[in-house]
Amino acid sequence: MSFTPGRKFKRHYNRLFRKDPATANVFLLLAELADERGEVRFDTPDPAVEIQRLITARFDNPREYQLPGGPKR
Repeated sequence: MSFTPGRKFKRHYNRLFRKDPATANVFLLLAELADERGEVRFDTPDPAVEIQRLITARFDNPREYQLPGGPKR
Protein backbone atom coordinates (compact mmCIF):
# COMPACT_ATOMS: atom_id res chain seq x y z
CA MET A 1 0.00 0.00 0.00
CA SER A 2 1.50 3.35 -1.01
CA PHE A 3 1.06 6.60 0.88
CA THR A 4 -1.08 9.27 -0.79
CA PRO A 5 -1.12 12.54 1.15
CA GLY A 6 -4.54 14.07 1.61
CA ARG A 7 -5.45 17.75 1.88
CA LYS A 8 -5.16 17.79 5.69
CA PHE A 9 -1.73 16.12 5.59
CA LYS A 10 -0.50 18.59 2.96
CA ARG A 11 -1.66 21.57 5.05
CA HIS A 12 0.15 20.21 8.10
CA TYR A 13 3.28 19.44 6.04
CA ASN A 14 3.25 22.96 4.55
CA ARG A 15 2.98 24.54 8.01
CA LEU A 16 5.87 22.43 9.29
CA PHE A 17 7.91 23.13 6.15
CA ARG A 18 7.66 26.90 6.65
CA LYS A 19 9.00 26.52 10.22
CA ASP A 20 11.59 23.77 9.66
CA PRO A 21 11.95 21.91 6.34
CA ALA A 22 13.93 19.01 7.83
CA THR A 23 11.21 18.37 10.43
CA ALA A 24 8.54 18.39 7.73
CA ASN A 25 10.44 15.74 5.79
CA VAL A 26 10.85 13.55 8.89
CA PHE A 27 7.06 13.86 9.28
CA LEU A 28 6.61 12.80 5.63
CA LEU A 29 8.99 9.85 6.03
CA LEU A 30 7.21 8.59 9.15
CA ALA A 31 3.84 8.91 7.38
CA GLU A 32 5.20 6.83 4.51
CA LEU A 33 6.49 4.17 6.92
CA ALA A 34 3.35 3.98 9.08
CA ASP A 35 1.02 1.00 8.87
CA GLU A 36 -2.78 1.20 8.60
CA ARG A 37 -3.05 2.04 12.32
CA GLY A 38 -0.50 4.85 12.02
CA GLU A 39 2.21 2.97 13.89
CA VAL A 40 5.88 2.84 12.96
CA ARG A 41 7.99 0.05 14.42
CA PHE A 42 11.75 -0.29 14.33
CA ASP A 43 13.65 -3.45 15.18
CA THR A 44 16.77 -1.53 16.15
CA PRO A 45 17.54 -0.52 19.75
CA ASP A 46 18.03 3.12 18.69
CA PRO A 47 15.28 4.29 16.28
CA ALA A 48 16.96 7.71 15.82
CA VAL A 49 19.89 6.08 14.01
CA GLU A 50 17.51 4.13 11.76
CA ILE A 51 15.47 7.27 10.98
CA GLN A 52 18.64 9.15 10.05
CA ARG A 53 19.71 6.32 7.74
CA LEU A 54 16.28 6.25 6.10
CA ILE A 55 16.26 10.03 5.63
CA THR A 56 19.58 9.99 3.80
CA ALA A 57 18.37 7.10 1.63
CA ARG A 58 14.94 8.62 0.87
CA PHE A 59 15.78 12.31 0.26
CA ASP A 60 18.51 13.81 -1.89
CA ASN A 61 18.22 17.02 0.10
CA PRO A 62 16.33 16.66 3.42
CA ARG A 63 15.65 20.42 3.53
CA GLU A 64 13.99 20.53 0.09
CA TYR A 65 10.21 20.50 -0.49
CA GLN A 66 9.20 16.90 -1.24
CA LEU A 67 5.50 16.93 -2.15
CA PRO A 68 4.46 17.26 -5.81
CA GLY A 69 3.37 20.71 -6.92
CA GLY A 70 5.85 22.75 -4.91
CA PRO A 71 5.36 24.74 -1.73
CA LYS A 72 2.22 26.83 -1.30
CA ARG A 73 2.74 30.46 -0.37
